[in-house]
Amino acid sequence: MDSSLGLLGREAEARQLATLLSGARNGRGGSLFLLGAPGIGKTTLLGSVAHAGMRQLRVTGYEAESTSPFAALYRLMLPLQSHVVSLSDRHQSALRVAAGVDPGPPPDRFLVGMGVLALVAAAGETTPLVCSVDDAHHLDPESMEALAFVARRLEAESVALVFAGRDEPHLIERIVGIPVLHLQGLGPAAAIRLLQSALPEPMDPAAAAQIAMSTGGNPLALVDLATELDVRRLTHSSLADEPIPVGRHLETFYLRRVRQLAPELQLWLLLASADSTGSFDLIRSAAATLEVPDAAGEDAELAGLVALSATVDFRHPLVRSAVYNAASGTDRRRVHRALSLAAGGHGLVELEAWHASKATLGSDPKVAERLEKVADLAGRRGGLLSRANVLAQASALTPAGDVKAARLVSAGEAASAAGAVQVSKALLDDLDPSTVPPAVRGRLISLQAMHAVFTGDPVLVRGTARMLEAASCFDGIDADAEQAALIRAFEYCLPAERLVDGVELAVLGKRLSEGAALRLGVNSTVLTALGALIELPYDEAVPLMRRAVDAINALPQAQAMTYVVVGVALTTALWDADGRREVLERAAQGARDAGALQVLDTTLWTMSLAELKGGTPKAAGEGAEQVRELRRAIGYDAEQVVNPAYLAWNGAPRPLVWAVCEAALAMGFGGVHSAGVAALAVRDLAEGHYRDAYTTLQPLIDEPFLHVTPLDLADFVEAAVRAGHPAEAMPHVRRLEEMARANESRWTRAIAERSRALVDDDPEPLYLRAIATLEPTDIEVERGRSHLLYGEWLRRTKRRRDARDQLRMAVDLFERSQAPIFVQRAQNELTATGLTSEAASEPQPLGLTSQELTVARLAESGSTNAEIGATLFISTNTVDYHLRKVFQKLGISSRRQLRERFRAGG
Repeated sequence: MDSSLGLLGREAEARQLATLLSGARNGRGGSLFLLGAPGIGKTTLLGSVAHAGMRQLRVTGYEAESTSPFAALYRLMLPLQSHVVSLSDRHQSALRVAAGVDPGPPPDRFLVGMGVLALVAAAGETTPLVCSVDDAHHLDPESMEALAFVARRLEAESVALVFAGRDEPHLIERIVGIPVLHLQGLGPAAAIRLLQSALPEPMDPAAAAQIAMSTGGNPLALVDLATELDVRRLTHSSLADEPIPVGRHLETFYLRRVRQLAPELQLWLLLASADSTGSFDLIRSAAATLEVPDAAGEDAELAGLVALSATVDFRHPLVRSAVYNAASGTDRRRVHRALSLAAGGHGLVELEAWHASKATLGSDPKVAERLEKVADLAGRRGGLLSRANVLAQASALTPAGDVKAARLVSAGEAASAAGAVQVSKALLDDLDPSTVPPAVRGRLISLQAMHAVFTGDPVLVRGTARMLEAASCFDGIDADAEQAALIRAFEYCLPAERLVDGVELAVLGKRLSEGAALRLGVNSTVLTALGALIELPYDEAVPLMRRAVDAINALPQAQAMTYVVVGVALTTALWDADGRREVLERAAQGARDAGALQVLDTTLWTMSLAELKGGTPKAAGEGAEQVRELRRAIGYDAEQVVNPAYLAWNGAPRPLVWAVCEAALAMGFGGVHSAGVAALAVRDLAEGHYRDAYTTLQPLIDEPFLHVTPLDLADFVEAAVRAGHPAEAMPHVRRLEEMARANESRWTRAIAERSRALVDDDPEPLYLRAIATLEPTDIEVERGRSHLLYGEWLRRTKRRRDARDQLRMAVDLFERSQAPIFVQRAQNELTATGLTSEAASEPQPLGLTSQELTVARLAESGSTNAEIGATLFISTNTVDYHLRKVFQKLGISSRRQLRERFRAGG
């Protein structure tokens, strides 16, 4: 189609593209996805992408590359290889392994995406860059995910990324977060202009309007009709009841043209449509196998159906689909067999296996084995989704039996590892665990339990019981897998907490302890500690838990991050806030280095939850914001990052907090529910509603859960004493003192001293010891609460001047840690001492966007631009852009001034 005709009626869309490119040329990069039906003009509009002074890269997606991870990405980025040396070592390695150039550990797809972002940013610094991706719905899944990641993070680079693709569900899922331009049919006036412009002679306006309306303004249908039919036949069509060719009807229209060609030419076209890589040499080799003359390709070009060069390009994808869909199954298998032979002759192993599978009718063990090898190749390059797809094909070609089931489970594992949990679930839904061998059954049960946890299925409450069942399947077969399943069984009891169904905690503890003896190593040490946490008296469990934490910390970051959940549980049980932070920070750094963003998501979310006990609401909020930023980067719903405990601490309406808690409970997330309820009780304490706090906490204390409940004991002691139930507080005070003696934690010791002060006749020494004990720590909220309780006691004993000192320190700590519910209580106490309200400071708003605030906080903490970029998955250009805006808004010019401003009012 002539581009001048194709852009008729697309002036607004063309202007939007021009704006995007103009921004990229001026260092304000961005992306756009052109989405629409076949023939709607996506390719023509994409072809108009051009801008003076910009370098252009183009790539088209091919269906046959679906088994070749990062294939399209490699083709697109190949012209930029001279810039690869400017990247960090880990980004260089990820790109080379993904491309199959170098051997090495399979890179996470998001690490590849970060490498591509750095690569295009570096290239854009030399010459502004525009990357065009056509037929995106045919891209291999790894290329699509990596490019979508880049598209979401472009902001301050001289780079534009423009996609065109069909409105298909699998594509829509992958482009979340990318600006989309939905292309509809042309309006009546533009459609008539296009039709009249393409006709050799004028047409009656009324008939032209009817044709335009009947085609829905589809540009391809209008131009092809004008090319194929004369004005008389078009006018007749406008008066007839028959539908005008568009969509599937347009395929039929093209097919009529094909059927008029010679048989050998039709066979050549079927070969080209089945190949879909566009390789002229490959199609010529396959044609020779079928004894199709070389001239057939040129004849197809003369017929106006393809264009030939080093590649074969169909006039439109509908021509290809018309040819392929109309062919018989026998003819399709015949051409796929020829293409498989040709691909083998060209050394294209993956393509050979793909075509062989398409040429197979029924099962074929040999072809299935070849596909499994292709899947292994994909996995070694980090192509987990491609591996899953190929293994599913291999399973379909495998005769019924154990091997077929094992391949299908392997496909499910690969899909789950790639984050495609729903795909994994769909693959395995019809597989009955009772019909497969024990080891495969254990893997299948493990996957099903994981599906429940990650999809929020209420059956997650049975996750622990299912993982114990999986562990039993590995008994006597695979000790490593059995120990891993047992650790996962413990991990799955944490989100459910008191809702755990199908197994008693005592049974779980016994099974964990037994599993520790299977094989020595880190897993054994961890299982011993977890079993001790459940089964043994606290003082006996402490040394075993410490040993497990030390073993985890001794691992390289890449291995340690797989133990982050149990590491947090054990350090929390030890009341070791610094140790817990170390476990989380090492896991987060390891995940960032590996590009394992799903692991990072879990780690940051856990960090946000943990900071509310032994940390600060400020750190919890920063963790939650990093989770949101991460989810924006990977195309997840950032608005679903809702922590009811954090909401409660920040004064959100109680009905809202309760609603979130109850929703979590209904989904089986008992841990989120209990954390939110406990936070509401803390809020009651802050607001002086002691009876409400006592009533709210009582059920949690009466039904304790492992390492979680001890963290609520001090709150219950305060609530019980202030609500008039001191006798009920005493056992818990003694429990805290026993734990403090066993674990020697400053945190526990200070909490125990403070709790004892609430029930003691001479509390002052206890308050002073509690404050002194926490002084060297970062546990600021608990320090503030100790100053607050001491200050309140001093005021009630008429020592107002001393009380003011303590209450001022409390206000300062609460403001620094962003605990507004306690700020108000401390300020009220200060006012009661006679201090005027102006002495209590209010934090000054900074007027920054959420991303600017996150960048500013990281810069204020000492992170370099490169470190900030790695944390937020943005380029250093974007970091610099945000920092310049921060400095401008705050009226400062240095990081030193930024630190001073944050300490003064941030």
